[in-house]
Amino acid sequence: MRAVVTGGTGFVGRYLLEALNEAGYQTLACGGPNDADALPIDLLDLSSLRAALDLGKPDVVFHLAAATFVPDAIASPMDAYVTNVRGTANVAQAVREYARDAGAPVRLLFTSSAEVYGLQPPANFPLRETCALNPANPYAASKAAAEMLLLGEMHTFGLDVVIARAFNHIGPGQNERFVVASFAAQLAKIAAGGSPQLFVGNLDAKRDFLDVRDVVRAYVALARDGKAGEVYNVCSGTARAIREVLRELIIAAHIAVEVRDDPERLRPSDVPLFVGDATKLREATGWEPHIPFTNSIRDIYRVAAKSQS
Repeated sequence: MRAVVTGGTGFVGRYLLEALNEAGYQTLACGGPNDADALPIDLLDLSSLRAALDLGKPDVVFHLAAATFVPDAIASPMDAYVTNVRGTANVAQAVREYARDAGAPVRLLFTSSAEVYGLQPPANFPLRETCALNPANPYAASKAAAEMLLLGEMHTFGLDVVIARAFNHIGPGQNERFVVASFAAQLAKIAAGGSPQLFVGNLDAKRDFLDVRDVVRAYVALARDGKAGEVYNVCSGTARAIREVLRELIIAAHIAVEVRDDPERLRPSDVPLFVGDATKLREATGWEPHIPFTNSIRDIYRVAAKSQS
């Protein structure tokens, strides 16, 4: 089996390539124009996408490349719409055209986001794939729109697409702009002798955290066993308050800190609760998460601390 991965040099992409290689895939990682370790592509240039597929000759394309940071999407919505909607449309067209010319089926695994659910009534939790979408920010709206266009391509052109709605994923090496990685980096700097102040946003929000290594295992399983045109939650099924995550990281760091509120870390449309139901994923693939939350936290802090040494 052969796979092409857009966003192959990103946080999730690196773990996915490792999982695919362990599963026996031949892989081609695609990245941005400045990525030295991957084939450069431009999501807005159809010819560059076709060239990547012609080179990789994939049985499956994992489309991870996206504008993923919610504050950036809020600051510049059009950039998120162009990258996540138009870029996804181009990937879909490139996959369709390549499959037609190659005379062989090609599956597209699209990584969406639980953000598409947005604000939901308490009765809807844990969230299932049948919940109506209610995106609460431009990033969520862009992912919801991308989902709709892919389903339209399936019904009109027969595109073989599976949609994975990932909840919050964490793991060693994540960008420090994201909450858990930010806490770990701040704690590592404090442990290395820095100022004891640790800056936080909303600690009361509850999120469904899943280790990235379990996330990518779900993607590989869905590429193999997911049903075309279906959407699958990728989640742990457990809601944890950000405050609890911070406490576990402080325990891992074993240091004293001064927690300070930072208004700039607060989102104007922060959703108070996100927790999902992964029953559909489990039933379709047999997938189960393997990495306990506390192990994820320890690994995240260990890597952050190592970067300070």
